[in-house]
Formats: sequence, C-alpha cells, structure tokens
Amino acid sequence: MIQMREVCKTYDTGVVALSHVNVDIQKGEFVFVVGPSGAGKSTFIKMLFREELPTEGRLLVNGHDVVEMDRSEVPYLRRELGVIFQDYRLLPDKTVFENVAFAMQVIEAPRRLMQRSVNSVLDVVGLRDKYRSFPSQLSGGEQQRVAIARAIVNNPSIVIADEPTGNLDPETSWDIMDIFKRINRAGTTIVMATHDRNIVDTMKKRVIAIEDGRIVRDQQRGGYGYEA
Repeated sequence: MIQMREVCKTYDTGVVALSHVNVDIQKGEFVFVVGPSGAGKSTFIKMLFREELPTEGRLLVNGHDVVEMDRSEVPYLRRELGVIFQDYRLLPDKTVFENVAFAMQVIEAPRRLMQRSVNSVLDVVGLRDKYRSFPSQLSGGEQQRVAIARAIVNNPSIVIADEPTGNLDPETSWDIMDIFKRINRAGTTIVMATHDRNIVDTMKKRVIAIEDGRIVRDQQRGGYGYEA
C-alpha cells in the first residue's frame, strides 16, 4: 500500500525534515506516527497525499509512484485517499450533508449514489440527524465527525489523519477513535500522526516514531514512548 525507500526532504530554508526514511505499510494496517514537535511527522503525512514531495528517494502509495507522477495524475491518487486534518477544513457556508457530498461532487458521482452514500457515512459517524446543520452550529467533535464522513464517503483504501483529536477533549477523542477503529476493521488502512499518548498506549497498534527526520522506532503493538 505504502512504500518509502531512502526518502529525504530538505526545505529551501535548509531544514532537513526527513532523512533516509524506509517504511512499508500493508493493506489494513493501523499505524500511529509519533514524535516530538518538529520531528518530521507532518512532512511524512503530507508526502502520502503529495502535498509535499521528497527531495530524494522513492515513494509508492497504492501503486502510484508519487515522485514521478505527472501533476495531472495527482487528483486520481487523491481520490483513493481520505485525508483528515486537526482543523477540520469544512466549508462554512455548506450544511453537513453538502460538506460530505462535496467530496463526491468532485468525482462527478451520480446524484442517487451520492444521496445513499452520504446518508450511510453520516450514520457511521452518528450525525444523520444533523445533516441540515452548518459547521458553526456544531461542536468541535461533531465537526471532526463531518470531516471523517467526508474523508470516507468515496470508500478510500487509505485514510490519512494529521492530529485528528488535537483540538478535542479526552472523551470526544475516544468517540472519534471508535469511528477510526470501525473504519479499520472494515479493511481501510489508517495512518495517523498524533501527540495523544493515552490513545496510542491504549490501542496498541503499530507505532512509527520519528525524531530529527529519522525513524528511530517501528514497533508492532507499540506505545507512545514520550513524556506527555
């Protein structure tokens, strides 16, 4: 599903974000990416959906050569991925239903399929009764649920999440993680950058730890490994 070979990233400022990273992530895995602030986690995550490109090395995502692909091919890669951010990135002038449906409009899905799929994922995230609400009328946890629904409505093979519980209280964070667990049990690969020690230590999934741009630990059933 995801393969990195000797991936390096140096920004124009001279900052080395990643250095000689080698990773294989298989279909159906649930992987936490952890490490101190500034360690390279966000760069690692952004490369998976080609928001950043490696300076050196090879990166394959779902069979796509991310480094060599033409710019016109990028939308096709992203259609196979679901991406979730800490700040939700919802469209403020659209309802819950419209925010989720937007992801299907982009790929020109038939209207009948759109109606059925959006209602289905709103059921998954527990927001069917909020479909007419606008983001400003929702709590942070509800907004993140909408963001998850939008990310999974096109049945992506990989869901990429960058600090999805960073703005949420502990109880709401666990509600969100329960959704991720259900998605993963259904066969979707999940790669999640997080600072949430409690979640990582409790769930005991694969943990990739990055420090100073290098992978220092890659552990099945791992723990967070850093002070809170």
